[in-house]
Amino acid sequence: MGRSVLAGHFRKTYQLYILLLPALLYFIIFHYVPYAGLQIAFRNLRPGQGFFGGEWVGFMQFSRFMSSSMFWNAFYNTVKVSFANIIIGFPIPIILALLLNEVISKHFKKTVQTISYAPYFISVVVVVSMMSLFLSPSIGVINGIIEIFGGEKVNFMARPEWFLPLFVISRIWQIAGWGSIIYMATLSTVDQTQYEAAIIDGASKLQKIWYINIPALLPTILILLILDCGNILNVGFEKAFLMQNTMNLSASEVLSTYVYKVGLIHADYSLATAAGLFNSVINFTVLICVNTVARNINKTSLW
Repeated sequence: MGRSVLAGHFRKTYQLYILLLPALLYFIIFHYVPYAGLQIAFRNLRPGQGFFGGEWVGFMQFSRFMSSSMFWNAFYNTVKVSFANIIIGFPIPIILALLLNEVISKHFKKTVQTISYAPYFISVVVVVSMMSLFLSPSIGVINGIIEIFGGEKVNFMARPEWFLPLFVISRIWQIAGWGSIIYMATLSTVDQTQYEAAIIDGASKLQKIWYINIPALLPTILILLILDCGNILNVGFEKAFLMQNTMNLSASEVLSTYVYKVGLIHADYSLATAAGLFNSVINFTVLICVNTVARNINKTSLW
C-alpha cells in the first residue's frame, strides 16, 4: 500500500523532481563524490600513481604534519586570525545595524548603507592591491601622513606584527555593511507597539536598544555566531596568500596557504589531504560543541 501511494505521488509530481535533478546532481558530483579523495590522507601517494594508488600507511601522514613546526605555526596563526575576526569583527555589523535603525532620515540612511555595502563587491585582489598602494613606504598616503608629523616610514606589508591588524581591519571594512543587512531585516520585523509602549514608559534610546532590539536580534546573532565558529579554521586563502611575503611569513602562514604549498607546490598530496582533513574535523567538532552550548543556554541552534 505504501509503495503504491509513493508511486502515485511520484507520477503526479515527477516534473518537480526533474526540476530538482540538476541541483541534486551538482551536490552529488561536487560535494559528495570528492569525499572519496579523503582516503589519500591515509596513503603515501606520489604523482602518477593514480587516485587510489600509493601504499596504505594509516595515520603516518597525520604524525608527519603534527611533528612539523611549520604546521603548528600555521595552525596558531589560523586560530589567532579567526578569533580576532570573531571577537573584533563579528560585533561590528550588529552595532552598525543598531545605529542605522535609529536614523530618522531615510536619505542619510540609504547613503550610509550604500557606502558601507560597496566594499563587499570589491574583489580580494583589488583590496590587497589598495592596501599595498596606501601603505607603500615610498608612495603610500599613510606613510606620507606619518612623515608629515615627524615619524619614520613603516613598511606595513612586510612587518609580521602588522599582518593581523591589517587582515582584520580590511575584512571589517569589506564585510561590515553587507553583514548588517540580515540584522536590519530582523529589526524591521520588530512590533512597533513595543517602541510605542517604551516611549510611553519614558524609555531612552539606549534602553529601547537594550530591552527591545538586542533581544530581537539574539536568535539571529547566535545562529550566525555558530556558523562563524564552525569555520574557525577556514581563514580565506586568497587574502592571506596575497598579503604574504618572505618578510611576514611567520605571521601570514595559515593552514590554507600551508596546504596549498605542501599539496600543489611540493606535490605531497597525502600530507596536504591529511592537514585539510584535520582542519575539517576541528571545524566540525567546534560547530557541534558551540551548537550544543547555544541550544542548552538559549534554546537556539542549527538543529
